[in-house]
Amino acid sequence: MKARRWLLGALLVAAAGGGTYAWLELRPQGLPAGFASGNGRIQAVEIDIAAKIPGRIRDILANEGDFVTAGQVIAHMDTTQLEAQRHQAEAQRERARISVETANSVVRQREAERTSAQAVVSQREVELDAANRRYARTDQLARGNNPAASQQTLDDDRARVQGAVAALGAARAQLAASEAGISAARSQVVDAQAAIVAAEASIQAITADINDSTLVSPRDGRVQYRVAQPGEVVAAGGRVLNIVDLTDVYMTFFLPTSQAGRAAYGAEARIILDAAPRYVIPATISFVSDVAQFTPRSVETQAEREKLMFRLRARIAPELLRRYILQVKTGLPGMAYVRLDAQAEWPAHLAANVSPNGSP
Repeated sequence: MKARRWLLGALLVAAAGGGTYAWLELRPQGLPAGFASGNGRIQAVEIDIAAKIPGRIRDILANEGDFVTAGQVIAHMDTTQLEAQRHQAEAQRERARISVETANSVVRQREAERTSAQAVVSQREVELDAANRRYARTDQLARGNNPAASQQTLDDDRARVQGAVAALGAARAQLAASEAGISAARSQVVDAQAAIVAAEASIQAITADINDSTLVSPRDGRVQYRVAQPGEVVAAGGRVLNIVDLTDVYMTFFLPTSQAGRAAYGAEARIILDAAPRYVIPATISFVSDVAQFTPRSVETQAEREKLMFRLRARIAPELLRRYILQVKTGLPGMAYVRLDAQAEWPAHLAANVSPNGSP
């Protein structure tokens, strides 16, 4: 029993010694002046692939972990109802086109009626002029001591004048009615043409919805997870897939006030991942938060203000990411180093050894 306890203790001491040695070998070396570092985690821009309109998912063509390219079809929504709506809109468009032809025929008919009414008006004007002349002659003949025309004839001619005036008024009323008919027929043409435009707009809108029912990847990336499954019904804007853009990858880390204030946009940075400590990845500072992330209860003294932490992003160059896209993984922890002084030289252990044009 004592021998076993002694052996177990020896193994524990050996393990502890080996762990201490490994930590001493792999721990970050001290930073010279003009540099700062912070713990961080690799992140990437996430994109939700969502349905534009409510509907049922017909199929999903990408699985979690798959790489997809920009424009690649990754899912289809069911479009049966949309296809039916488009057929209905197309039928309405054809009906509107027939209505335009019918309305144009009515316009031509009303124009012919107007021509006929104008002829009748001209005829009635001639008849009225003749009746007025006849009446004037009869009126002259009926005057004097020995009239050449009887009073009856004068009365008959006067009645003819009044009848001609009434006939002319009726003809002019008919002409006005034909003019109104033409205006009404032309308005029907405009309505029918507007119905065609409305139907075509409906067809275009439905076609756009049908096209949008084919979900495509907007960028190159990797499918992170499926939010829904084929056969499920999603609402408008309902997420179907989530992808990460592997060409827009960065590490988020935090620095205190004194260091964050010296970190410039575009400053050189280095990233070392815990999973691959031998590789030093070049990056640049693309974001410095203007709001402190960790705020103490009081910020009245300088000592307390120094406790404020600001969030930064060290962005990896897209061309480097494209070269190693199969190895890019989000969520990996590591360390980010930033050069605060542009004149400072990077220490040897932070010299970048991952190049976009060569192997690490």
